[in-house]
Amino acid sequence: MPNALIGKINFSIFEKIWDGYFKHTNMKNSILLFTGLCSIGALGSCQQEETKNKFPNIVIIFADDMGYGDVSGLNPEAKTYTPAIDGLIEDGLTFTEAHASASVCTPSRYGLLTGRYAFRNKIKGGNVNGFGASVFEKDRKTMADLLNDAGYTTACVGKWHLGFDWQTDPEGEEPSQSRETNHSNVDFSKPIEYGPNFFGFDYSFIHPASLDIPPYLFLENQQAIDDEMVLSSDVYPLRLEDTEYAWDKKHSQEDDIYWDKGVWWRDGEMAESFRIEDCMGDIVDAGIRFIERHESDEKDNPFFLYLPLTGPHTPWVPEDQFKGKSAVDTYGDFILNIDHVVERVDEKLEALGVSENTMLIFASDNGGYWPEQEIALQNHDSNYGRRGQKGDVWDGGHHEPLIIKWPSKIQTPATYEHLVSFTDFYATFADLTGQEMEKDAGEDSFSFLHVLNGDTAKPVRNSMIHHSSAKMFAIRADGWKYIDGLGSGGFTSPTRRKPEPGEPEGQLYNLDKDPGESNNVYTKHQDLVKKLKEKLEQQKEQGYSREINGE
Repeated sequence: MPNALIGKINFSIFEKIWDGYFKHTNMKNSILLFTGLCSIGALGSCQQEETKNKFPNIVIIFADDMGYGDVSGLNPEAKTYTPAIDGLIEDGLTFTEAHASASVCTPSRYGLLTGRYAFRNKIKGGNVNGFGASVFEKDRKTMADLLNDAGYTTACVGKWHLGFDWQTDPEGEEPSQSRETNHSNVDFSKPIEYGPNFFGFDYSFIHPASLDIPPYLFLENQQAIDDEMVLSSDVYPLRLEDTEYAWDKKHSQEDDIYWDKGVWWRDGEMAESFRIEDCMGDIVDAGIRFIERHESDEKDNPFFLYLPLTGPHTPWVPEDQFKGKSAVDTYGDFILNIDHVVERVDEKLEALGVSENTMLIFASDNGGYWPEQEIALQNHDSNYGRRGQKGDVWDGGHHEPLIIKWPSKIQTPATYEHLVSFTDFYATFADLTGQEMEKDAGEDSFSFLHVLNGDTAKPVRNSMIHHSSAKMFAIRADGWKYIDGLGSGGFTSPTRRKPEPGEPEGQLYNLDKDPGESNNVYTKHQDLVKKLKEKLEQQKEQGYSREINGE
């Protein structure tokens, strides 16, 4: 019986047993029996407290499109400023070689929550839109399921972007949005299916996808909070008087909202009460309410809060208090806003007295969408020191900030310089809670619990697969990175290109000497290319990296 349930055996059960025995036994025996039952109740309370104390609370703040170099404590040349995140670095554990399992939103989030590369799934490596069906296999076990089994109360509050099943009018049609009217066939008054509550989350408060993708609304535990829908363009003008187009205008249609570089979103249905500029603040408020409710009502078991933010992904809509406060225009202001989220959560944990045994994790889903023209214009590199950007197979697409504060365990600041993937959280949490992983769960996950326990010298894994938005694959192992093709594989042009006569067919980089992936040595190391290509194909087909890596 799970410890969390033992404590719920209350005295109503004891009263029934007491009444029965009081009628059929003498007072002495009844008193002895009642004393024994009280001892069982006390044991239940002790086991509750043991569970609470044994396992830490866990909060994952997952930024959206924020690069490694946007954290000022990780980038000495940063023009952005993140004092609260820097505070986590000063108090916690920093991973310098952490990588998302993919370089765009949906597959990266799938990998985080399942411990499994998304290319093994039907979605392969692409994103779903706001009307897309659930990307999870119906019986797929998630990180939330795993922690739920260990007695945690679990919540997902924020950007979902993993699909779910909308109900439509008329019934049976595939949910979709008309590009002619920007309306959809979804019946927003009906509950969704296969959302977060179907995959281990006790509570959910979510926005369906990115904040530039309709529909725009919040769903709480599968039900729209406000199902009265209008068009976004009914509330917001398509252009402002001073609107000037920039390189990102290519992502929007003429009838979408575009106000400035980074300040744009696609037109579509929006709940009457929903406001784009308030979305992230509303999410953080809901996340903090969950923590407060838990500590008020359910103190006997730990909590897990997955808090995926909608920023700094477009639209860049910082709160008023941060506007004009940075050296990197609106984007830098929005980064200050993200940092304030970390500050708010950290302060709330402190105020509630639970910070000491809470694992507060900050990371981002993929690299910053920060092309070379922005690096030159702003003199700031969102993906500091690495080539490429969001979507790319190069490291700029998936090399991420990862910082963990856990005061009761991590008592001095430390750095971990070996490889770790966001898929590795699954095995780590299984290890933390003493659970055996099922063979078909978390296939691409390796535990780094020993790192949290202070062993920063031992590698977690010896290889890692990367895949890009255009489904270009790469593998890194023993200081080398092989990319199976030419081009970025993502948002940097050219995405893919055919080799010119005499050119190599792929890319090979010595990461120890060339972390910026600037010198392709493919033709100089044909034996290594063959070895890494075979290893990549083997791992893609095998599906169980733990076995392949000899772990």
